[in-house]
Amino acid sequence: MDYKERYQQWLDSGDIDAASKDELRAIAGDEKEIQDRFYTELEFGTAGLRGVIGAGTNRMNEYTVRKATQGLANYILKVGGSSRGVAIAYDSRHMSPEFADVAALCLAANGIKAYVFESLRPTPELSYAVRRLGAIAGINITASHNPPEYNGYKVYWEDGAQITPPHDGGIMEEVKKITDYAVCKKMDKAEAEAKGLYRVIGADIDDPYIAELKKLVVHQDAIDAVGKDLKVVYSPLHGTGNIPVRRVLKELGFTQVYVVPEQEKPDGDFPTVSYPNPEAAEAFALGLALAKEVDADLVLATDPDADRLGVYVKDGSMGEYHCLTGNMSGCLIGDYLIGQKKEREGLPSDGAFIRSIVSTNMADAIAGYYGIELVEVLTGFKFIGQKILEFEKTGKGTYLFGMEESYGCLPGTYARDKDAVAATMALCEAAAYYKTKGMTLWDAMIGMYERYGYYKDSILSVTLKGMEGIAKIGAVMQALRQKPPEKIGAYRVTAVRDYQKDTITETASGEVRPTGLPASNVLYYELTDDAWVCVRPSGTEPKIKFYFGIRGASLEDADAKEEEMRGAVDALVQELL
Repeated sequence: MDYKERYQQWLDSGDIDAASKDELRAIAGDEKEIQDRFYTELEFGTAGLRGVIGAGTNRMNEYTVRKATQGLANYILKVGGSSRGVAIAYDSRHMSPEFADVAALCLAANGIKAYVFESLRPTPELSYAVRRLGAIAGINITASHNPPEYNGYKVYWEDGAQITPPHDGGIMEEVKKITDYAVCKKMDKAEAEAKGLYRVIGADIDDPYIAELKKLVVHQDAIDAVGKDLKVVYSPLHGTGNIPVRRVLKELGFTQVYVVPEQEKPDGDFPTVSYPNPEAAEAFALGLALAKEVDADLVLATDPDADRLGVYVKDGSMGEYHCLTGNMSGCLIGDYLIGQKKEREGLPSDGAFIRSIVSTNMADAIAGYYGIELVEVLTGFKFIGQKILEFEKTGKGTYLFGMEESYGCLPGTYARDKDAVAATMALCEAAAYYKTKGMTLWDAMIGMYERYGYYKDSILSVTLKGMEGIAKIGAVMQALRQKPPEKIGAYRVTAVRDYQKDTITETASGEVRPTGLPASNVLYYELTDDAWVCVRPSGTEPKIKFYFGIRGASLEDADAKEEEMRGAVDALVQELL
């Protein structure tokens, strides 16, 4: 069946609601739009669903959400987990509450209890809720930092991490088996509530979640000493972070927290930014203006589902605000927590710092300095969660900290996804601790550079939408596999990692060894002078991403080398495209 036939099928179907049909009739003369909506099914991948909201098989709507949930329900029934229930959270995006109920009532119709948050909650709290409730799975309705027209559907398993093998494959298989939306079950909400299959949750999860975060505090003495003096500007970027972030900071003793008023309230249109990403400079325009008014020590912003944290810190000597990348803030938090743990109680002999393969090599230097293991995992925080579970099951390995370059980290094991609420708390605590030493967070960052090396890491993303874009991304990866570069800029390629083939090939000797990680469509080039480049298609956006990192001898040298590397990577991209 081609896209035109699918389009007509939706118009003729008695199972599709009138509003969706009206939406589809409105595009009757737009061949390209019809094709984009119906040329494929919105794919249920290893991260769940993510797409533009609207009518069509390639869109986020009640039918694609219900289909995904029916597949999940079938898998839960198959593995005998129906009695344990599923926790469901959602963010501030358009249709998030509605999609949460669609999922909950599909589960209920399959005899599986749904625990649904009373209102929007952060992603990490959903991860915590799965574990707290002893649920078999979790669903989070969110598209993270994507533009306003998007929404998504993430699935978590009983350990609180997003699904990994074998469960991801098992659930995907069940979803693919469903070829008719009519077989997807649904139930009236009142009936589900009456049967005890729809339960609202809220403070019963909020309170213990916040309590778990507060257990991570190392230096309450420092907060007691200077918390009232530390000035923090914070923006939830119209998302879920506002209440939990303000609550935990207040309860710890940070009294001067200034919330950016224009970005405080939940709003799925994200009216103050083109897209709500704390990695983007525009997200901080209002926060930095407020910071200058109140003379803030640091400026923080969380993305809509509050799993990513963006940071600016003030340079005490210059009075300027410096942006910290996710690599910088992650290493700053990790170095602080690991260093303080070593000083106060010592480190376990099997302690581990976990990072994704596209994160900074500074993490390796930190692990080496403290004599702990550096563990690499594939991109996606679920793989860090998977490693924590492995540590618990085998009794080998003690999790100390985990991070990925995309502005996410986790300072404890109470949850199994990155947590910007906890990261905000940890960074504010670190700021208070360093303040008692007469230092700013920027001073601490410079101290890390001097100790470990001036690492600088960045990313170049290329957006390629639609069918043509998917084909082009595939062609780029194929071209790189057929003819790997011998040099990138001034750096010679010393080894090529192909995670799809599970090979690491030394360029000088030709020696080949396994990566030791699951198969993934990723290419990684180890370069001279501790530099590197990694290429991977995004799993959540129509992009191909080129990550890279260098090490300099000073800030100025690192800046210059980063610019040179960016130019070299850009030249490679132009050659490939």
